[in-house]
Amino acid sequence: MFPVHKRIASSDGNTSSLQNSSGCEGFNFRTFRWTQTMLFAINEINKKNDLLPDTDLGYVIYDSCFTISKAVEGTLTYLTGQDEAVPNYRCGDGPPLAALVGAGGSDLSIATARILGLYHFPQVSYSSTCSALNNKFQFPTFLRTIPNDVHQSTAMAQLVLHFGWTWVGTIAADDDYGKYGIKDFKEQVEEAGVCISFSETLPKVSKPEVIKSIVKTVAESTAKIIVVFSSDVDLSPLITELLQHNVTNRTWIASEAWVTSALINQPGVNSILSGTLGFGVKRADIPGLQRHLLDLDPYADALTEEFWGKLFNCTLDYGRALRMARELNGTMSRVARGIPDGLCTGTESVAQLNNTYSDVSQLRITYSVYKAVYAVAHALHNLEHCVPGEGPFVGSSCANISNFEPWQLMYYMKNVNYKMPNTNEEIYFEDGDIKGFYDIINWQVSGDGEISYVTVGHYNGSAAAEEKLHIKNNSIIWNNDVLEPPRSVCSENCQPGTRKGIRQGEPVCCFDCILCADGEISNTTNARECILCTGDDWSNSAHDACVPKIIEFLAFGEPLGITLIVISAFGALVAIAVGIVFVMYIGTPLVKANDVLLSFSLLLSLVVTFLCSIVFLGEPQHWSCMTSQVALALGFALCLSSIMGKSVVLMLRAQALKKARARAKAAAKAAKAAAEAAANSGSPDVIVTSSSNNEASDKPEVDILTCGHQRAIAAVATLIQAIACTVWLILLPPHPVKNTAAQNVKIILECDEGSVVFICCIFGYDIFLALLAFIFAFIARKLEDNFSEAKGMTFGMLVFFIVWISFVPAYLSTRGKFMVAVQIFAILASSFGLLACIFLPKCYVVLVKPEYNKEELMRPRAKPRDGSSIGTSASLATAATEVNTSFASTAIDEQ
Repeated sequence: MFPVHKRIASSDGNTSSLQNSSGCEGFNFRTFRWTQTMLFAINEINKKNDLLPDTDLGYVIYDSCFTISKAVEGTLTYLTGQDEAVPNYRCGDGPPLAALVGAGGSDLSIATARILGLYHFPQVSYSSTCSALNNKFQFPTFLRTIPNDVHQSTAMAQLVLHFGWTWVGTIAADDDYGKYGIKDFKEQVEEAGVCISFSETLPKVSKPEVIKSIVKTVAESTAKIIVVFSSDVDLSPLITELLQHNVTNRTWIASEAWVTSALINQPGVNSILSGTLGFGVKRADIPGLQRHLLDLDPYADALTEEFWGKLFNCTLDYGRALRMARELNGTMSRVARGIPDGLCTGTESVAQLNNTYSDVSQLRITYSVYKAVYAVAHALHNLEHCVPGEGPFVGSSCANISNFEPWQLMYYMKNVNYKMPNTNEEIYFEDGDIKGFYDIINWQVSGDGEISYVTVGHYNGSAAAEEKLHIKNNSIIWNNDVLEPPRSVCSENCQPGTRKGIRQGEPVCCFDCILCADGEISNTTNARECILCTGDDWSNSAHDACVPKIIEFLAFGEPLGITLIVISAFGALVAIAVGIVFVMYIGTPLVKANDVLLSFSLLLSLVVTFLCSIVFLGEPQHWSCMTSQVALALGFALCLSSIMGKSVVLMLRAQALKKARARAKAAAKAAKAAAEAAANSGSPDVIVTSSSNNEASDKPEVDILTCGHQRAIAAVATLIQAIACTVWLILLPPHPVKNTAAQNVKIILECDEGSVVFICCIFGYDIFLALLAFIFAFIARKLEDNFSEAKGMTFGMLVFFIVWISFVPAYLSTRGKFMVAVQIFAILASSFGLLACIFLPKCYVVLVKPEYNKEELMRPRAKPRDGSSIGTSASLATAATEVNTSFASTAIDEQ
């Protein structure tokens, strides 16, 4: 049974039959070659002396017309022996029926195998590859000499994976061959991560609108690889439509049913099908077959007559008359014989035509037909030569070659094992299938513009997994004559450093490449998730490797560190220089004013604060963490307590002067009132006088706080801070830590304060001292003199507060080593502010204006209008030092 025609002819209401293949149309030269190959094999076997030497094979050929109904009709006709099939009834005589070779396509074989299985009748297929046919429960008598599509689907899947294609389209015929083949393929590639861009089905009966829809899908899809499981007959209309729409730049993966089909390889298909890769069943040369094909007798039967007419575009209706005419006069001209135009002579040369029928360069399905005939012959040979008493049937009996049951031959068919002549290929069946071996064929355009089939590899389904697919990549010429394999991906591979982000509602192969977040990496292609780096590592700029985080601290050797060291050292040297100046001029009134010892303690504390800022530099250690904070706290405590000791005395003096001024004012008013009263009374005995010296005013009280009190205040205030720092260092001392949270890419080496409560208490205490010192200095700022120390302290404390108030937001807005730098700047700025505001005026007087550093200039100044005088901080301090019982005062006149 062969599909000699492509389809059933359209019904026009006429039921008359003119030829054996009536009802069918579309003669197929390729499948007609298969029928002739069967005849050639039968003739070859009948001539052999070592194969069925005493038995001849006969045949009956049925045309399935590539349709199930015709295949079923032919099968029933064959089994029942009559044109009008009657199931379960055979009306015929002659030789026994042996086996059916056929029936062409998989859906045809499925239909016929169901019927033949009921009769236990052997069927050997040469082109039915559908995997459904290996179900021996449904098809117990079905065998085939072509590999199962399970192997072909796997081969196609491995080919797709071999070239890294992840975005493919599929097209399948609307039959069991296409559906099962593409289903197995899709299951395997989808499991491996390949996505199907589209999946179309070719209609069995050509429908132009469906074909155009498929062409539109192919043209619009971004998939460059299209896998086709179809016969050449079903695929041909699609190829024609693709040519009309010029759909190029696609690589087609062909199944064995059309990979070497001349029906598809028509002139003009180069533009769309060049570069096609496909799987062809094993190829072989069959000696003598071409001669047999070329020596065909056009009058042998109705099929050969139709073939002749289609091949030479003529008719053989008058064949017998033409044969008789040749016998009478072979040289009679056509005109003399009155032969009408279009009548074949029967002597036309098949060899002169380049036709699929006579092309024996790609004998693949043809070779499968050849093997199928030999399989039946070897089974019959084994049945015929069974030794009585050693047979496989009941009682070790044998079957009779002249009268056997189909199931008896089926036993020998399943167990046949033979070698093909010429090729020496060993053939045997495993559950009705043979080994899965395919050649990988590449469609390459030759020099004359024709497509040639070049074998570029093979697939062996019975080999080990890693040895199954062998392909020569360098031998493949792809579409548009390029040597590089095409890329067919919905989305390009996500490189290391990115991860795949699935697009909602689209296949998994369609994705966006999302850069890994900071601190995460991916070191593989197409990573699904990014890997989080460990605590001490961070992602590099490419996000493809974790690298150690940058260790950051304010080092001594970097420019900022050097700058801070220089400024700190300069500040300490200036403070020391001021101290030296004070030592050199310690006997002068200005230096002695307001307790020189507190001045030295203030300078010492400033030296400590300048130098302790250096300890903040460098990699934090246990000792440096403790030293820096404690030295800073104690330095500022001593500094502020010294200022407080100085300012409290000045404040008390200012209060005393205020009281003295009030008394003087009251006295002046009383004297004035008395004078006016005397003048008004006209008494000559009263003499009014005004005094502008110290005797006329009330003297202020002597300092309540002496130098000893001042020093005690400073010492006690500092001691309290020292005790608090000691407790802090014992209980929860500061210690170095690695801060990995502040900055992602860095590990900041810094000091952990140990206890927030302690650090707040300690520096809160310094703030408390600063507030007291500022309040005292502010109250004492109105002491008027040639030199006012209270004003300097007030300005110094204002600078101190401004610096540290500005420090808070600056400190909180920075990270890493710059936090340390901000803290050091605050320390240096506040220290320089105190040093400049308190000591710069004194140094200026001592060094630049020594004429003002005299005792007489330290005495009170008289007011310019009324000659009254006021006390000064320096003169008052001198008087308090020399005479402990007197306090310089002045009478204050009201303006």
